Amino acid sequence: MWTPTTRRQHSRANLRYETDLTDAEWAVIAPLMPEPASCGRPPVWTTRKILNAIFSVLRGGIAWRMIPKDLFPRSTTFGDFARWRDDGLFGRINHHLVMVDRDRVGRSASPTAAVLDGQSVKNTESGGPRGYDAGKKIKGRKRQALVDTDGRALVLDPQPADVQDRDGAGPVLRLSRRTFPFIAKAFADAGYAGDRPATATIITVHIVRKPKDQVGFAVHPRRWVVERFFGWISRNRRLWKAPEATLASAQAFLHAAAAMILVRRLGRAS
Repeated sequence: MWTPTTRRQHSRANLRYETDLTDAEWAVIAPLMPEPASCGRPPVWTTRKILNAIFSVLRGGIAWRMIPKDLFPRSTTFGDFARWRDDGLFGRINHHLVMVDRDRVGRSASPTAAVLDGQSVKNTESGGPRGYDAGKKIKGRKRQALVDTDGRALVLDPQPADVQDRDGAGPVLRLSRRTFPFIAKAFADAGYAGDRPATATIITVHIVRKPKDQVGFAVHPRRWVVERFFGWISRNRRLWKAPEATLASAQAFLHAAAAMILVRRLGRAS
């Protein structure tokens, strides 16, 4: 519930753009950013300003060519984004911040339980891998998300929308074994029932089924946290559809959105 106190805590009215990092937020993420090259011409734009521009593209849903003129050249911003994307930087940042935030609230760095679900979104004319989700009647992509029981993103994997949940679960669960090896159980809906998710890893997939007498919408135990996560990242207009031409860019923006949630949370707590 919003109160005058919480509104003041979350206010970003004193920033040039609401997506800009505050000093406290920059202190959280700065140690995770790569150092400038030790040779060659010194960079004209600071890493903090480049991140501000990338977060502006993410939150506002604007094209790279429409970055405001008072920010930075689009070629510089996209060039740094592409380099960090190819290096897996956004995923590493999110992975680190998940462990830091879990430690902050007194939980172990690696969770033992997680929640798995998918979200289908329409694609745009930019092309790239896509498919048709017959169940949702959506042509585009599906975002597989594995979150901990508090809603922090552990694994984010964009896939063509025609990949069924039971087929898309395997890569997500296998990747989670590398980054969070102590996960023993994953809660999921009936779309993940079957032998493929159950035998993909040693993780036990527990199916949370709808009550037989359910009519309309209902909040299901465990599963609701991943739906809340999809709601959180959907505040970013860049994620309203699937405009990226590559799955690598789509995954980088997903990781950036998840990391931004934790950066702001940790910045307020500092």
